[in-house]
Amino acid sequence: MRDFSPEPVPLELIENAIATAGTAPSGAHQQPWTFVVVSDPEVKRRIREAAEEEERRSYEGRMPDEWLEALRRLGTDWRKPHIEQAPHLIVVFEQAYGRRAEGLKMKHYYVRESVGIAVGLLLASLHQAGLATLTHTPSPMGFLREILERPENERPYVLVPVGYPAVGCTVPDLERKPLEEILVRR
Repeated sequence: MRDFSPEPVPLELIENAIATAGTAPSGAHQQPWTFVVVSDPEVKRRIREAAEEEERRSYEGRMPDEWLEALRRLGTDWRKPHIEQAPHLIVVFEQAYGRRAEGLKMKHYYVRESVGIAVGLLLASLHQAGLATLTHTPSPMGFLREILERPENERPYVLVPVGYPAVGCTVPDLERKPLEEILVRR
């Protein structure tokens, strides 16, 4: 869903979804994630501009033809107005390592898997609250760490615009694999 209503979203709904995501299991229970909620229009504008620049470069040369063909049916391109349109953005960062109280590095285990599970819970919780989302992963995403002034141990994982769907928005009619294709019984 790429068309968001300007209707305000209560921050409590966002906080509840992040609290749910924070209950995800993680390697060695290290909880290697940070959720940054962006509501400021100026910061969203800066993120959009940087994302569109990276996306433009990808669409115009980084992505192979096969990838572009796979995206064509979705009708996407490098333009990302939904980043500014959505009332909130949630930028999820994975913590490559932690810091002990004395400042020493602490290795994190199963970071990507742990953050992936947390993002799944986040999305399910937002959807259950009646909100629409879009997972966006412009590549590379280093600009998010810079704009949001995150520490060096954090790497952007996903950018999630969040809001109510715009009136009359178009949701792609995407087929899901039938259960018989994804379930194996033994």
